[in-house]
Amino acid sequence: MKRTGQRLLKFDRKLGARFVAGADEAGRGSLAGPLVVAGVLLDYGALREHRVRPLAYLNDSKQCSEERREELFHAVLGCAEKVVVRAIPAGDIDRNGLHKSNLAGLRAMLQALSPPAEACLVDGFRLGALAPEHTAVVDGDEKSAAIAAASIVAKVTRDRLMRRLDALYPAYGFAQHVGYITPGHSAVVRERGPSEVHRLSFQALCYKVRPYQVPAFRATEARDERLVPGTGLTGTE
Repeated sequence: MKRTGQRLLKFDRKLGARFVAGADEAGRGSLAGPLVVAGVLLDYGALREHRVRPLAYLNDSKQCSEERREELFHAVLGCAEKVVVRAIPAGDIDRNGLHKSNLAGLRAMLQALSPPAEACLVDGFRLGALAPEHTAVVDGDEKSAAIAAASIVAKVTRDRLMRRLDALYPAYGFAQHVGYITPGHSAVVRERGPSEVHRLSFQALCYKVRPYQVPAFRATEARDERLVPGTGLTGTE
């Protein structure tokens, strides 16, 4: 695997800021489970020589194997000035819409890092006037170290959450497909109906076997799906 980290770090350094924040998400296209947003603050005044070596293979989480993501997850936690993460449950997505939930979550990540962030970057989307001043970078998780680091944190955190949900809902196979649509996942939903952590507002063919209503309240929301503490990350309210 290519050592992509230096290229991504160079992108951020060219901004001329000491503190660079990046935000990204995982699980936007998933049929079940939370949307996870993460923010990472890098201090480029301190990221030099031996401190930057663990990030040598930093890249977009989608370009990394599961083993590499786990290694980079720990590297980011060791190198970052601050890391924040939030899991947005399926019920919130159903009530507020996926795109609105995503933008609000990414805004919250940058707000949690600003100050001291002097430059804020986000993958792909402009976040609106309520967000700190920021730059939307197309394919940012392949260009910026701060965004790539956030993508790693979001993906690893979400995969861990889905493995825990697999223990609660073993019939759905969440540990294998982490909530995305697969033939096996769709077959179980058609047979058993959706679980409490499925996004009922999605227009999925497997939901059309019988009508499902989006509930006003879900049992999982009573505990707010607070599974993040098990990841060792800083959760936000």
